Amino acid sequence: MAQMEASGARTASSGRGDGPPPGGSAAAWLTRNAIDVLPEGELERKLAQGRRLRIKLGIDPTAPDIHLGHSVVLTKLREFQESGHVVVLIVGDFTARIGDPSGRSETRPVLSLEEIEHNALTYQEQAFTILDREGTEIRHNSEWLDLGMKEFFRLARSMTVSQVIERDDFSKRLREGTPIALVELFYPLLQGYDSVAVGADVELGGTDQKFNLLRARDIQRAYGQPEQSVMTMPILPGTDGVRRMSKSLRNYIGVTEPPAEIYGKTLSIPDSALEVWYRLLLDSPLPSELPPRDAKRALARALVSRFHGADAAEEAERGFDRVHIEGRLPDTVPDFEWVQPDSSPVHLPALLAAAFGITTSEARRNLAQGAVRVDGTRVSDGRLDVSAAELADKVIQLGRRRFVRVRIVSASGEAEL
Repeated sequence: MAQMEASGARTASSGRGDGPPPGGSAAAWLTRNAIDVLPEGELERKLAQGRRLRIKLGIDPTAPDIHLGHSVVLTKLREFQESGHVVVLIVGDFTARIGDPSGRSETRPVLSLEEIEHNALTYQEQAFTILDREGTEIRHNSEWLDLGMKEFFRLARSMTVSQVIERDDFSKRLREGTPIALVELFYPLLQGYDSVAVGADVELGGTDQKFNLLRARDIQRAYGQPEQSVMTMPILPGTDGVRRMSKSLRNYIGVTEPPAEIYGKTLSIPDSALEVWYRLLLDSPLPSELPPRDAKRALARALVSRFHGADAAEEAERGFDRVHIEGRLPDTVPDFEWVQPDSSPVHLPALLAAAFGITTSEARRNLAQGAVRVDGTRVSDGRLDVSAAELADKVIQLGRRRFVRVRIVSASGEAEL
């Protein structure tokens, strides 16, 4: 089975010790923060067999980055690894062509094969910021899901239409008259077949995955395999403290984001989200003796330390204080060269897009919201073009934490100003 090749990425531990306490129950330790563990007693029976269990998680690469929301389930997988079991991480490069309808009010947009392949590579590498490489099998469900019609008909017989449409998101869409593509009905079948293909003993997922995970048991039974145990984990709210963490909602923190970004974004969460973030990300109660501001700083340090190390956490905190408390620029500001072919004004949305890796639409939105400053002065709302002289060797700030120093150069590559 395919293993990921080694790279220089930093691998974080689970941050939750090295297994159950001496004399403690492995099952109790592994299930202590889960929502559902089904059927009741099944996981305990599997653990009692004394063999290495195959713990499955499937992730469709519909976006290029893994964020803290994904880390809740990935950390649970790491705990299984620390207990001696093997993790089977399935990259859903085939099922991503359909899109998981779980929790969706409409059909997902179709991704190109190039997008799926790019995202899959990123997912694999970023997963190892949490998982142990040696205890992980990486599989792609395109290995087995390009089924012939005979095999697909056999698979389809393992589930009824009434089972499929009983799921909440489908039944809601039917009541509201929202279209459901026929291909979406196939998704639970294909995810369940993944469990057959890899011989899963246990499958993990978020609470929104409960239907799919349970249906996989039916499919394993239809194929004459022992049925997997199912474990669902809580869903982490995003930085807004309300909606689930999602890149599309812009309320996420990526596990490979720079230390300063992880630190600053963590400090932005509302006080109401502190308890659940501590519980799901640190496996710790919210410190009752700390005011919210100090609790957020402790949380931010812990998260940066987990993914970048303690030194990076200290530097991120010093940098945050320097900019946001002392009102100074960061210690280091990266240079950004802007080629200006003539004496015409610089179009700010284009410059911001190139300097910060955002779209021009995002750049315009930030300008309209007053989130752009030049040497500390907010750019006036509606101003999209400025002279090169106003930007040369100046520091542009986007939002609260992103800075570049603009170097204006001519088309020949020489400094213009």
